[in-house]
Amino acid sequence: MIIKVLGPGCKNCKNLERVTREAVGELGVDATVEKVEDYPTIVGYGVMSTPALVIDEKLVLSGRVPRTAEVRELITAAQG
Repeated sequence: MIIKVLGPGCKNCKNLERVTREAVGELGVDATVEKVEDYPTIVGYGVMSTPALVIDEKLVLSGRVPRTAEVRELITAAQG
């Protein structure tokens, strides 16, 4: 599983990355968390508001920082 945190490096983007890494650790899933700061790449996902979260190339959240529990739910749902 590849999880991407999209954003320019602002405080909210860093918080989303932290929360995402916590959720991955709590779930014990085999996942790679990547930080994407390249604007053309971010826009390519259709993101209008950062931070955003992409799981296995599917945009699942944008414009806010969720709680760790919500990220766990998004990861679990993406696993099928």
